[in-house]
Formats: sequence, structure tokens, C-alpha cells
Amino acid sequence: MSFTRDDVKKAISDGLLSFPVTDFDAQGRFDAESYRQRLEWFISHEISAVFVAGGTGEFFNLSQDEFREIVRLAVKTVDGKLPVIASAGLSVAAGSAFARIAEEEGADGILLMPPYLTECPQDGLVEYARRICDSTSISVIYYNRGNGILQPAAVQRLADACPNLIGLKDGKGDMQALNRIIKTVGDRLAYVGGVPTAEIIAEAYLAMGVNTYSSAVFNFVPDMAVTFYKALRGGDTDTVRRITREFFLPFVELRDNKAGYAVSLIKTGTEIIGRPAGSVRAPLEMPSADERARLEALVGTAQGF
Repeated sequence: MSFTRDDVKKAISDGLLSFPVTDFDAQGRFDAESYRQRLEWFISHEISAVFVAGGTGEFFNLSQDEFREIVRLAVKTVDGKLPVIASAGLSVAAGSAFARIAEEEGADGILLMPPYLTECPQDGLVEYARRICDSTSISVIYYNRGNGILQPAAVQRLADACPNLIGLKDGKGDMQALNRIIKTVGDRLAYVGGVPTAEIIAEAYLAMGVNTYSSAVFNFVPDMAVTFYKALRGGDTDTVRRITREFFLPFVELRDNKAGYAVSLIKTGTEIIGRPAGSVRAPLEMPSADERARLEALVGTAQGF
């Protein structure tokens, strides 16, 4: 761990956040060298934190041994330049194990994913998150998504119970609900936009004081992603609207063709730009040839920004 809780909170409060895909070889095994090169390329751009083995990085498809290797390699490669945040989740036992691995390997924080499968009462979600927070001393960001959606009062209880909870990532895109959380909990937490292709509602996030978000497309159009973020923060609405209209709207239309394309298209994009990361693992599927061609055209569009 290289960064304090305050450092991590500051890093995720302002600046573009990157979520690299996880590299697999032709046999579907973790490709450490390709991943190392990807991380070096990532941190050569203007970003404020690196989230490894996240949703875009197929956390849900990784073994604990692979997870450990990924975090160890990320910490070594990033080398204290930026906070490294890994993931945890699935169950209290598994989430605590992932959190311990992340801490042992030097990560600065964890993104706490929702529990596996089952519907959850609010008190149960708070207990799930609290126990995983208690299992580690590093910073925790709660991912408010899927079957793990916390209401404002529950977020407040969790923040009161867990000093190392420093942030909440919104994965639902319900602006009214998020605004209630922000108004209830205030600056005790940092808030991150985290819906798939978060740029599509980045202006709404910013209007509520959510200054940053996770950019999956950074994996294959990093310069455009940074240009969009700078335009957003600088009040350049013309550039924001142009990139949204010409790139993000058609990208989202393509993404909605099939469940899981929020990850699969990103891996395809890395291949298009000559930085392939292998295929996604089941149950995800790679895009068709026609869908790849449409994405390739969008990559060409992005190069014009």
C-alpha cells in the first residue's frame, strides 16, 4: 500500500478513472506479460487511479490465484505512481479472502462488488459490506449495483460503521436515488459514476457533484476519453455533445445488442487498435464480424477528436 485513505479518496474524487481489461492468451489463461504492457500504457495517460480485476477486468471470471497474480503485477508495474484498487465480493467469506489478498499484495483499496445471485434485504447488505470492510485495513469503495443496491439510510449506517469505507460507486444510474444518498451522507464519501459507458450520463453526474467516473472505452480510445473528460470538466459543452452524438450514442446502441457487451466490446476494441487482450471467458461472448466492423468504424471516428 502506497497511499493513505485520504489519498485514495482524493484520487477517486477527481480525474479520470481507468479499468483495464484482463489479458488472456489463446488458451484462455492469464497473460501476465501482455497485462504488464497494458498497465504501462495505461499509466502513461492522464488518469488518477487504476482499478484492476474490476467489472471490465472480468473479476467474476477470475480464480483467487489469478487475482493474486494480477494485483501483484499491477502494484509492481504502477510502482506507486497512482493508487491501485482491486475488487472483492461474491460472499462474506470470498469477499474477505479477496480483500486480504489485495492487501497482502500491496493494493491501496478494493471495489466491493455485490453479493452473488440472491436478493438481499438492506440490513443484510450492510452486514455483508461491513464484515468485508472489517476484514481489511485498506480503503473500500462500495459498488451500488445489481442486487446490492443500498438505500441512503443503509449507506449512512455503513459509513458510520466502517472508517475504511471511503467511496460509493454508482452502478444504477438512478439520479434521484444517488442524489438522495449524496444529500444524506455528504462528503463523508467520495462518489464515482459507474454505470456501463458512464460518459453517456456524465453531465448528469457532474451536476450533482460527482466529478469522475469509470471509463471502459479508455481501454481502446484513451485520447478521446481524456479529451471528453477535460471538455466535461472545463464546461466545453460543444465538444461533450459532439463526442456523445458521434461516438457514445452509437457505441451504446451497439453495446445493447447483447448482454455482456459492456465488456466484450471493450476487448474487441483493444484488438482493433493493436493491443489485443484475448477473448472474454464464458458466460460472455465476443461480438460478431459485423459488430466488430461497426466498432472499428467508431474507433476511426474517435481518432478525429
